[in-house]
Amino acid sequence: MPDSKHPLSKVLEDRIAIIDGAMGTTIRTYGMTEADMRGERFKDAPKDLLNNGDIFSLTQPAMICDIHQRFLNAGADIIETNTFGATGISQSEFFVDDPREHGGRKDPEFYQKIIDDTMLNDLAWEINEVSARQCRELADRTSNDTGRQRFVAGAIGPLTVSLSNSPDADDPGFRVVTFDQVLTAYKHQVRALIAGGSDVLLVETIFDSLNAKAALVAIREVFEEDGHTAKGTDLPVMISAAVGRGGETMISAQTVEAFWNAVKHVKPLSVGLNCSIGPDLMYPFLTELAAKADTAISCYPNAGLPNPLSPTGFDLEPDDMARFLGDFAKNGLINIAGGCCGNTPDHIAAIAKALEGKHPREYALELAGARA
Repeated sequence: MPDSKHPLSKVLEDRIAIIDGAMGTTIRTYGMTEADMRGERFKDAPKDLLNNGDIFSLTQPAMICDIHQRFLNAGADIIETNTFGATGISQSEFFVDDPREHGGRKDPEFYQKIIDDTMLNDLAWEINEVSARQCRELADRTSNDTGRQRFVAGAIGPLTVSLSNSPDADDPGFRVVTFDQVLTAYKHQVRALIAGGSDVLLVETIFDSLNAKAALVAIREVFEEDGHTAKGTDLPVMISAAVGRGGETMISAQTVEAFWNAVKHVKPLSVGLNCSIGPDLMYPFLTELAAKADTAISCYPNAGLPNPLSPTGFDLEPDDMARFLGDFAKNGLINIAGGCCGNTPDHIAAIAKALEGKHPREYALELAGARA
């Protein structure tokens, strides 16, 4: 009987895998301007685009590929596509006038127009597919050069809207967007990430569990509708939540245990915590998750708390992150480790060095390996 385990699952049996660091933080070190972001293609865009980091994959591909390569050179086994905000819903923030500026409001009628907007759909598809192809080429080349397989994680971010909360204090039942609209946007993104050659799909920085549920339903529906399930070619799913100081997913306020109970039916390759707080504050919540989950545990925290006087905008230096994550490994908590906001390739290199040879957390590998 052939071995049905995904190659990344096999890696996790032997060692702690390294995931890359922060794209946005590293982009800032290149000193890009609004004109650089726009390039020729978006030179006439009516709104500022500089904070729309996903667009750089189209207008400054050499820089984005250089960043991915630096993370690979630093020791990353997994690089994430530059697609954190690459849905029509998130991209609309940069290309569509805000109706609130003219006395209107954002509501399901507004977002249905976004979902139906051909330009935004085409742009979202292009960002996802192009970014995945960029990562695929670099990961394959580095795998061939080093003899160690590298993986591409199709990054699926949390969106700029919430399904769990109302923005109107006088109307707690109001939602700006519907579940079906969010589901449609995510399905479009998932299909493009698969088309670009992603190895796994990463639903990350989850602060609203209902948004994450829509992303997970989108993944399942794409697999079923496109015939992946019948062919046995489902991609593994990684899930990572952002938690507050109390260990709750920020908007939906689920505890770590409640969050795991809400997503474990997906049988993810990994579940974990990222972003939000530094490794010191994340530790007790990661310990709780590691005690509950029967799959691999990932951890890629911010480099401490924001600090505008720091070169990266965050407190912790590479050696600091290496020390914290080294302690996580020593205590048997992690299978995948890296860094979120504030973590540059230097941070990832230090983390990779600190975790080299460290024994990964033991878990039910037969369950994680079942998703070929």
